[in-house]
Amino acid sequence: MEPAQPADRVPADQTAPELSSAPPGPTQPPEEPAWGEPATGPAEAGGAAVADGAVVAGGAAVADGAAVAGGAAETGESPSPSAAADANRSERSPKDMAVSLLVLLVPIALLLAFYRGFLGGDQAAVVDPAPALDSAQAAAAFPVSQPQGLDEGWRTVRADFRTVEGGSTLRLGYLTPEGRGAQVVQSSVPPERLLPAELTDQGQPQGRTDLAGRTWQRYTARSNEQAFVLLEPDRTVIVVGDARDSELRELAGALG
Repeated sequence: MEPAQPADRVPADQTAPELSSAPPGPTQPPEEPAWGEPATGPAEAGGAAVADGAVVAGGAAVADGAAVAGGAAETGESPSPSAAADANRSERSPKDMAVSLLVLLVPIALLLAFYRGFLGGDQAAVVDPAPALDSAQAAAAFPVSQPQGLDEGWRTVRADFRTVEGGSTLRLGYLTPEGRGAQVVQSSVPPERLLPAELTDQGQPQGRTDLAGRTWQRYTARSNEQAFVLLEPDRTVIVVGDARDSELRELAGALG
């Protein structure tokens, strides 16, 4: 028999008491993460749920490390070129566009003024009729006449001699002192072919008139043009243009 143990002594061979189903204690609130550390549990920021390290800005949820500003997600990628171009265009004001247009127009205006003022851009090129006249005289296809005694305001802007089907044609083009056009056509082509080609099919005789001792026939011509026609056995002479009637008469009379 073992000796009796004191009442305050714990028995040496103590069997572990059975686990009791004690009610759990009060739930402890989750610890708040330290400053700068992401939260590991659900949280609410601005009314939007944030989980797994998401950062919320302006009430929009952002996950997987993406940051949101003003409701637009930024994933580290730069904006597309088209979006950047649209942004640049939207920033241009009407004043900026007007200034850009002015920068382009000023050099063009200066070049145009230089071309007109110093290079005579508005003036028709004056040609020497001598080579064409010499070729016509050398061909001896018809008697060749050159206007004589015209004022200095008359300018020769065309002179050519060509051999065509049925004959040869000398053409002299002029600008009158008033800046209108007139030309002298001398040809050995038969009149029934020459007149429709030069005056169109609508060309109609309008009566006779005497110029420098010769009898000319007045004709209508293209649109606002009129013509004087001289019919001779070996040539046909046409003075035609949109010049005034007095100027055409002066040119026809200068042929002698």
